[in-house]
Amino acid sequence: MTTWMITGSSGGLGRALAEHVLAAGHQVVATARDTAAVSDLTTAYPRTCLAVRLDVTDQESISSAVAEAEDRFGSIDVLVNNAGYGYTAAVEEGEDDAVARLFATNFFGPVALIKAALPGMRRRGTGLIINVSSVGARITLPGGGYYSAVKAALEGLSGSLDKEVEQFGLRVMVVEPGSFRTDFRGRSADRSSTTIDAYDQVLGRTDGQALGPQRGEPAKAAAAILTAAQSAKPPRLLLLGTDALSGFRAAAAEQALDVERFEPLTRSTDADS
Repeated sequence: MTTWMITGSSGGLGRALAEHVLAAGHQVVATARDTAAVSDLTTAYPRTCLAVRLDVTDQESISSAVAEAEDRFGSIDVLVNNAGYGYTAAVEEGEDDAVARLFATNFFGPVALIKAALPGMRRRGTGLIINVSSVGARITLPGGGYYSAVKAALEGLSGSLDKEVEQFGLRVMVVEPGSFRTDFRGRSADRSSTTIDAYDQVLGRTDGQALGPQRGEPAKAAAAILTAAQSAKPPRLLLLGTDALSGFRAAAAEQALDVERFEPLTRSTDADS
């Protein structure tokens, strides 16, 4: 039995993961800004589920939540940084306050939680940190620049962190979902109130351009995450969904093409001796 602390447990992927991990017999610290949203989980699993109020933008709330989790279950074995939301704007349209809030929730919040949970993991010499990113960090769609940036920042930090904590017996896994059947495009989405007509067409604001189907099933994603987490050597990167896989491969191929085309120019910058 392991103890999972999952942020954003009130809905979407976080909720599905909490349900799946509990059903598998593990302990879950289900966090949400309003614990009433997860009270049914504590009712169904009174001995293995703890509902904790958490605002990932509030350091005091983070410290209190981690302490409460460790007091109840003794440890946090798996930390899942899942809480977050999207933001749509052309780069020129981005509003400073909105972008700051996006980074506070989607990047600095997870960083603060990692720093709060790491001391206990290091002492025990075991632990897994799962940072939920997005394939958007790679495919960089028009209008998604700020969201891509915040997820790319989380992934960059995750890669360095994994190398830093491997010596302690800890691992870091990045999860890149594609489009899933959650409220990410609804309640969990924000958009700039500033619009510049010149970007209407490329952002699809003039022709009713659809965002595409949401093929991903959260319950299946939860099962995949648990399976990966329980493997002898969890992956550093887990893609979820066929759209994530195709997007990853297309972005990698496009980058590789440019690298190969300009390889001579790249090599030309080394010192002669």
